[in-house]
Formats: sequence, C-alpha cells, structure tokens
Amino acid sequence: MKLGIIGGYSGRKMSIPLDNIKHAESLGYDSIWTAEAYGSDAVTPAAWILAQTTKIKVGTAIMQMPARSPAMAAMTAMTLAELSGGRFIMGLGASGPQVVEGWHGVPYGKPVTRLKEYVQIVRQIIARQGPVTFEGSQYQLPYTGAGATGLGRPLKSILHCEEDLPIYAANITPAGVAAAAEVCDGFFPIWMDPDKASVFDEPINKGLAAGGRERHQFDIAPFVTCIVGDSVEDCMMPIRGNMALYIGGMGARDKNFYNDYVKRLGFEEAAVKIQDLYLAGRKDEAMAAVPEELMDACHLLGPADRIRDRLQRWKAAEAEGKVGSMLIGAGQPEALSLIAEEML
Repeated sequence: MKLGIIGGYSGRKMSIPLDNIKHAESLGYDSIWTAEAYGSDAVTPAAWILAQTTKIKVGTAIMQMPARSPAMAAMTAMTLAELSGGRFIMGLGASGPQVVEGWHGVPYGKPVTRLKEYVQIVRQIIARQGPVTFEGSQYQLPYTGAGATGLGRPLKSILHCEEDLPIYAANITPAGVAAAAEVCDGFFPIWMDPDKASVFDEPINKGLAAGGRERHQFDIAPFVTCIVGDSVEDCMMPIRGNMALYIGGMGARDKNFYNDYVKRLGFEEAAVKIQDLYLAGRKDEAMAAVPEELMDACHLLGPADRIRDRLQRWKAAEAEGKVGSMLIGAGQPEALSLIAEEML
C-alpha cells in the first residue's frame, strides 16, 4: 500500500506543516498532496515542499483545470518534475460551477470532456513528438475561434521533461471515474468505504477498456481521515462538519456530486436529510444527521487498537486490487506512525 498525506489549502493565514511532512517522509510515506479552492493555490506550496524535502513525492489534489490552460499546467508540472528529480505528481480536477464561474469567470462547460481533452494535450506536450495541435470541443491548438489573430502556430516544448510524470484526477461521478480510468494514472475518491469499493468497478472497467489499459495500471487513492482518541464519538466531531458541507452544501440541490455518491454508498435517506437541513441553514442539524456508520466506514477513528483493527479492511481491499494508495488526513504525528507501522 502506498501512503500519502493530505496537506489541503490555507485558511485565513498560509501555513505548511513541514514538521508533519518531514515526519511522514521519515516513516516512508510516498506522497504529500496540496490543494486549492479560492485562496492559496496548489502549485506554490508544492514547490515549497519539494524544495525542503528529499524523498517524498508532492502532488496537487487538485489543480483546477478551468483556472489554467492545459499548456500552462504542463509547463508547471514539467518544471517541478525536472527540478525535483521526478517527485511531482499532477493531480487535476474540474472544481465546481460556483468556483469556476464565480471565481475564475469562465464557463464550467463539460467537465468529463474537459478532463479527457486536457490530459491528451498535456501528454502531447510532455512527449515532444512534434508541435502540438489539437481540435476538441473545449480546447483548440492553435486557437482559431472568436478574437483570434490567425497568427497562432503549433509549438513544441523547449523544456525536455525526462522524468516520469503521473497524472491523477479528482472524480466521483460514474462518467468522471470512467474518464479518469481512460486517460489518467489514478483518481481520488473524496471518501471511500473499502467494503463497497465495487461502486467504482463498472466505470473503471469501462474507462480502462476505452483506453486499452489494465487494472494494475490505474491507482485508486482515496482520502482517509485518521483521528486517534479514546472516544470514537469525539473523534467523529471534526468529520461531521466536513461531510455535512460536501453532502449538503457543495453544489446546488439538483447538482451535488457528493450527495449522489453517498446515495450510491447506501445512505440515500441520510443524504436527502443532510442536504435539506444544510440548504435550510440548519448546519448543526445537518452535521448531526451524518450517519456514524458512514463516517466509520470511510475514516479511521478512535483508540489505536481499534484503528489497527479497522485497517484490516483496507489491507483486504488492497489485496483484491480495489485500492492502491491511502491519502491520510491527520494532524497527529502518532496517527501517521500508527498507520505506517500497520501498512508499510
């Protein structure tokens, strides 16, 4: 099992937990992942961390595709890969309509089509087999649409990227997961119940078939929060707010991918209730409505011995080829050590 840690994005103040990152590196963790929403970006912290570590890989979970052209993302990724000796992982995502249109001021468009086209262009740029041309519904290189000067010409990257550069995608819808399996090296489920990993089987198999690839070539890397404490209930409290936000408020009532995902995991009634409460402004009640069974299935919570026992489910999922990485959200050094002792 490959282990990673989630760095997230900033709050009001920018901070990077370098002590925790270096602790994870010393334990043998494979990766650390940065993020962005509408505050700190994902790339600058990634560069900062790469400069102050020696072994651990650094990925972006995620770089927002609508915020960058495919060429700009490729330039950034190649630069970081070369400077770090191949320790950068490109993680991409569509973000959501609120951020894309409200913050970046561009159309949300077709996220599944965008991912496929974006990755194809990035891979062309990295391969340097010739000047890049592309004709898609979301991207055209050279651009010849409204406002074009007609002076654009196909170009080939000046920089030769000789390092391996994996590409991951953040997806949760069946169509998005299939697209990731077709064109990417892995994907991030925001949460995952290892006993119900089969919810992804059909889209993954569909995407792999379309891309002419095999299952072992595609990594499933879920986010897993770990909180060590005497009381399981107390450890669930920080989880409640996050899951209520995503299930209830991340998107519109009829367009919330996380709500749909929780329904597919078997919690349809709870998903409806959480969303109704959250959108009505009753956030505390929405948090209380997050099922303990769901939190316990997707995260590692409670005393150390209990967490060791719960990790056996993840080992079984790895043995069955259902998961290849765990990206751990943990502010406690002892939590990182506990998981490393059991899984590495």
